[in-house]
Amino acid sequence: MNSCHNIALLGECMIELHGDAFGAMQQGYGGDTFNTAVYLTRCAEKSLKVWYATALGDDALSFEMLRRWAGDGLERGLVRRIEDRLPGIYQIEVDAQGERRFNFWRENSAARAYFDIEVTPLEAQESTWDAFYFSGISLAILPPAGRERVFALAERLRSRNAHVIFDNNYRPRLWSSVETAREVFERAFKVSSMALLTLDDHQSLFGHRTPALAIEQALSLDCSELVIKRGIAPTLIRIGNAMPIAIPTIPVSRVVDTTAAGDSFAAGYMSRRLADAAAEDAAAFGNLLASRVIQHPGAIIPVEAMTDLMAV
Repeated sequence: MNSCHNIALLGECMIELHGDAFGAMQQGYGGDTFNTAVYLTRCAEKSLKVWYATALGDDALSFEMLRRWAGDGLERGLVRRIEDRLPGIYQIEVDAQGERRFNFWRENSAARAYFDIEVTPLEAQESTWDAFYFSGISLAILPPAGRERVFALAERLRSRNAHVIFDNNYRPRLWSSVETAREVFERAFKVSSMALLTLDDHQSLFGHRTPALAIEQALSLDCSELVIKRGIAPTLIRIGNAMPIAIPTIPVSRVVDTTAAGDSFAAGYMSRRLADAAAEDAAAFGNLLASRVIQHPGAIIPVEAMTDLMAV
């Protein structure tokens, strides 16, 4: 892969609530592409600048989130502040096996209005981006006109050989219909040079009867690099037209919370691929990072829990 010094990630960061109903609630923040951005800053080479594109409100919570993002190592120059808008909120419920369920309050969040101006900071600085990362959730929260802007940006970046990376992250509740979601995802695959797929999401979206059929269809996608995440099953990688390679995941003795498992894998994988590591090594590191994350509650685990994995 060609060298990368600036990557922009598009999405939404929300207030995270984690705890017992009508009991003690731990407050944090997170969101799929935001989680990836934070883990990427921790693991990537220091020459890589990680920019997060989103919108926040003019309230105290938004101000504090933006202040803390500096401590997370994120470049904040792509963040819009929108008057009379607020960040979204989500609550995590975790069962005994560590599987999570989310409840969202995000219908009027600031991030949904990111493209409600003629030129966003993301577009204004597009000549800067060596790589651009977005997800199915990034697209789901935007109105149709905003999605068109994302696709147009991706096509311009591809035309000059920048990396365009799409993570499927399909959430049915965010879409008006499965048909609309399929159409949007198919366009996202076409404009992307790399696709990171969670197999369960891909199977659910396209209605494949079995995981094997979902894999077969995914491997036919016209992306030069394809990664298929399969939970505890080995991760599949296909580069160009080569046969897919299986990379084992790492078992853990106790899964506490699977939130951000896929997000952290994406960060670990990109941190190595954007530094020209082999895809097999990148996937192995992504699986290692994800195995560490799922042993802690919440989307963003403490830095102290992963210092041995961070870039030096």
